[in-house]
Amino acid sequence: MTKDAEKKPDLVVFNEETKKYDAALKPYGTSASSPVIKPTNTATWTADGVRRTNKILKGKFDEVKKEYELLMEKFQYNDMLYSAKFGFEPIFGETYHLYKNKKEELFLSIIEPTQWDLEYKGSFRLNTDKMWEKVDFLSNNEE
Repeated sequence: MTKDAEKKPDLVVFNEETKKYDAALKPYGTSASSPVIKPTNTATWTADGVRRTNKILKGKFDEVKKEYELLMEKFQYNDMLYSAKFGFEPIFGETYHLYKNKKEELFLSIIEPTQWDLEYKGSFRLNTDKMWEKVDFLSNNEE
């Protein structure tokens, strides 16, 4: 065995590829007197990140869920109104009233709920995009 081929002691940092001593180039301590390397406890950082992320995602989920529920409510009203009976062509921007007759059929009317005694289901206005929107009914006396 030649001198270069013999094993170096554990305390000696010798790079076999470059054939140089490179202890000063290492990103960590290489001697017994070097500071102790302690792994950082990332559990609290991770838990805080998970908690914050979950809070943000839950908020966004709640927003999407509320928007979905409003969209489904609009869909149900429009489905109900387009399947109701009416003998006229509704005018955009006008308010119409939905009733249930004695045969349990839904029908749309311009007659206000205070003017007769049928089962009132709600008041609606037709938008220019032909979507119905629910409106609060105000009689002529309340305006």
